[in-house]
Amino acid sequence: MIRVFYGDDRLKIEAEIRRYLGEGYEVIEADTLAVVDLPTIFWGTSLLGGDERCILIKGLGENSACFERLPDYLDTPHRVALWEEKIDKRTVAYKTLSKYGVKIDEFRLAEAPEKKMVFDVFDLAWKRKGKEAVALCERIETTNDPYMFLGLLVSQVMKKLEVGGDLGRTRKVIKAMAEVDLKMKSSTVEPWVLIKMLVLEIAVL
Repeated sequence: MIRVFYGDDRLKIEAEIRRYLGEGYEVIEADTLAVVDLPTIFWGTSLLGGDERCILIKGLGENSACFERLPDYLDTPHRVALWEEKIDKRTVAYKTLSKYGVKIDEFRLAEAPEKKMVFDVFDLAWKRKGKEAVALCERIETTNDPYMFLGLLVSQVMKKLEVGGDLGRTRKVIKAMAEVDLKMKSSTVEPWVLIKMLVLEIAVL
């Protein structure tokens, strides 16, 4: 089976490749490959014995001659991971891989949240529109850093504290945020799940 990993978040890609291939996999740099090498890689047996090999190929997309022949090896009996910096979705190889259901995963570095987006989420939650606030979170959670997002949420509630208003509710929200901050540092629950739970809690406080 072949899987493709690409993007600029190298740490996440490395972790996902280890989950897929396990430990002790073979590593091949694609810039050294020629088309005649492909049958040995995708169909050849391991020198260490065993039927299935686990192989990581780096940068095959930059070796156009080999990458375009990749669809010929979709029936490989081995577990193969391709690590690319980027993928050209216009290539025949990419379209063929997609057509035959090859899993192609992108891993992007999280971006700093836009302050306006954070304000909008907090404003909706403060107005007790929890579901709308969560929906807005879901639009940005795959590309935004959850820890920075929480920090900006805290700055929004501190502004509420400065201007007065419902001080009782404001203090409850600050306490809830502190608890989520602690959980994000110690819990195995996904940070964005915790943030969405916080947003719903703010809406009912």
